[in-house]
Amino acid sequence: MKINEKNLYVFARTPPFDMEGFLNKRGEVNKAFQRRYFVLKGNLLFYFESRLDKEPLGLIIVEGCTIELSNEVDNYCFEIAFNGNRTYILAADNQECMETWMKALTCAGYEYKRIILAELKRQLQEMEDSRNKMLGSAIDGPQSGSESAKPRPPPRRTNPFNRPAPPPPDSSLRGGVVMSPLPFINGYFGSSNARLQQEKLMSKQDANGNGSPSGTPRAPRRPTPAPGIANSVFYPDARDQGAVNNNHSTISGAERQRRQVKALEEFARNHERFRRELMPDVSAYRERQGQPLIQL
Repeated sequence: MKINEKNLYVFARTPPFDMEGFLNKRGEVNKAFQRRYFVLKGNLLFYFESRLDKEPLGLIIVEGCTIELSNEVDNYCFEIAFNGNRTYILAADNQECMETWMKALTCAGYEYKRIILAELKRQLQEMEDSRNKMLGSAIDGPQSGSESAKPRPPPRRTNPFNRPAPPPPDSSLRGGVVMSPLPFINGYFGSSNARLQQEKLMSKQDANGNGSPSGTPRAPRRPTPAPGIANSVFYPDARDQGAVNNNHSTISGAERQRRQVKALEEFARNHERFRRELMPDVSAYRERQGQPLIQL
């Protein structure tokens, strides 16, 4: 390759230097050691006759060579050996100086820098993988920790009214009316719906004449009695009320008011008597069955 000597001389004397110092160099023709001043910049090893010289005596390109100890017994010698070419033998002043120069020259070659670069890339990749793994653990860790530390909700309470109602014990369907499992009490006040169903049932029984809602009538059909005068087991005074209605047109206003007051008083007495008779049985039934009397 072509070298511009002036630029090369300036480069050789321009700091910074990788290493500089005096070494003894064996000549190619004269085998005696001569003291020279060496300057290492990159993979270029310049040597001068003295420290203040501006132009180097020679240049050694530290590529494709090996740095190893020399076979010379005297002094602290090492050599720069090129395969099939010249071998440069150098000597230091002491053991430490020799080791320092051998290490610097070994690290100056391109091949060493390529190996170091590959090793640095491998270490950088390992650091990237380790960092990504730590970041993934840091992201997944709080989520799993929050899920494990998240309090569990209390057990859901079931609404008893949402469950299907069990059939009442010993219940039976009589004439289309569900009868209560409680014993029948004379004068018990049923609901308006139960009263209406019973009055319809009694009307059908009276119309058929045989007590069966779907039976064939044995006698000619007769007019259905009015609901107000039908026989009722819940309202024993319904028949008397029918007689009162027949004579309604002949009763004066004062007599009608007196009878209404008397009927209200009688109703209150009957209601209180039925409540005293019925409530003990209802309470006992609730204790035995553990379920409400009326199921919706």
